[in-house]
Parts: sequence; structure tokens; C-alpha cells
Amino acid sequence: MHDLCMATKTISLEVDAYERLRAAKRSERESFSSVVRRGSWDNDKYKAQNVLAGLDRLFKENPRAFLPDKTLNEMLRRRRTIRPKSRCDE
Repeated sequence: MHDLCMATKTISLEVDAYERLRAAKRSERESFSSVVRRGSWDNDKYKAQNVLAGLDRLFKENPRAFLPDKTLNEMLRRRRTIRPKSRCDE
């Protein structure tokens, strides 16, 4: 909760940043300080290079977790040959 002796800082946010912060609140009573404390600032883990490295590592550890290229190509071929349903089919 809030401590009367707790030091505070006033900050300025652009409207879009404020809206993101407000949307991240779990309840109306949750403070912005709590939201910021919960925040995760490690954006590097979501970079494509890191995601691909993780997939490569997973493939090396357990290649059976991935579908074989032959199966993926067959799925892609089938997807291209299946026509969408029309209203006349109903």
C-alpha cells in the first residue's frame, strides 16, 4: 500500500504511454507504481534473432518436436488446392 513517508517523483507521459500503463492495471485500485514494478523491460528476448536462436536450440535438443519438411510441404500443397466453401455448398 501507500506509505505516507514514501518519496514520490512526478513524471510526464505521452498519451499513448499513459493509456498502455492504465490498461495494464489489474484493478482500479492498483497503483501505477505497482504496474511499473510488475513491468518487464527485457525487450531483447523478443527480437527475431533471439527467437530463431531459441528455435534452433530446441530443434537440436528435440528434432522430433518439429514436423518434417515433407509433411509441411504436403500441408502447404493441400492448403492451396482446397477451395473455400461457397454459399451454394450449404
